[in-house]
Amino acid sequence: MKLNFHKNHRLLFGVVVSGFIILSLMIAVFPAMWVQEQNKPLPDSKPLTDLQRKGLNVFVDNGCMYCHTQQVRPIPQDKHFGRPSTPGDYARINRMDVWRQTPAVLGSERTGPDLTNIGKRQPSKTWQYMHLYQPRSVVKESIMPAFKWLFKVKDNPDSDDVVVPVPDGYAPKAGKVVATDRAKALVAYLLSLKQVPLPNKAASAQSQNKTSGGSGHSSGASASAKVNGANIFSSRCSSCHQSNGQGIKGTFPPLTGDPVVTADDPSKHIETVLNGAQGRTINGVTYTSPMPAFGEILSDEEVAAVINHERSSWGNDAPTITPEDVEKARNK
Repeated sequence: MKLNFHKNHRLLFGVVVSGFIILSLMIAVFPAMWVQEQNKPLPDSKPLTDLQRKGLNVFVDNGCMYCHTQQVRPIPQDKHFGRPSTPGDYARINRMDVWRQTPAVLGSERTGPDLTNIGKRQPSKTWQYMHLYQPRSVVKESIMPAFKWLFKVKDNPDSDDVVVPVPDGYAPKAGKVVATDRAKALVAYLLSLKQVPLPNKAASAQSQNKTSGGSGHSSGASASAKVNGANIFSSRCSSCHQSNGQGIKGTFPPLTGDPVVTADDPSKHIETVLNGAQGRTINGVTYTSPMPAFGEILSDEEVAAVINHERSSWGNDAPTITPEDVEKARNK
């Protein structure tokens, strides 16, 4: 039978559509299914809860991935976001249902910080709510839009409402800012983004602790000399404690004049940076927002550098420490 594509439009259309379907299956669908089947979750990872999965939907609905990717690259400027990402980091994010594909979380730009480890880098729910409502209330130079539609303003919040302590200048003229269910879900999802340890073989391949200042203990004066405490503070600490060390009133403590920071004995200061803190009373004010532990994230040199920056900045004048002091504190 002679095929005449010029006259038989049905035949032409059928061949084109069939070719499109076959190529789509070969190039996109089957490879994606294979990756989904072969890509197993990392051993210590946990599946998303119902609330966290709702938060993932809010994350996608609001286009968060357009600016925030969840992929850390193995390059120096990404180091403070966490270890380089692996396929196993995303294995828990599977298809929504038979009709909807796996949600995109890798993004196409790097306008905002990588979020793959944000649950460890910034574990404070309070900070996350403040940042969503008005980013500039916690990060003055932020260009992120405010997601105020995820919140309500109530004159008399209910007892079970999550009231956001928005600082003066950013708070509404009347009423209190209250998180909606969508805001709660989104924050729950963000806090679930925590990198887990890699299996031994992959971990050894990616380990750069000895040479690049990851978690662990690097040695040598040359490595210590390259560490800039001000840069570490800017990328790790300033979002809560602010670049001027003043913190945010009643929410995140100031480092200026903090008895722990200015003490002659630095042991409490080192312990706090290594292990984190929550619920401490400083100068008569109790701070309930948790401070993350940096012991697994920063090297001895980095911990010493950021502590020395805090102990010698904003009018503070306390004795400095060495990486050996940090190492001794780790081994207690």
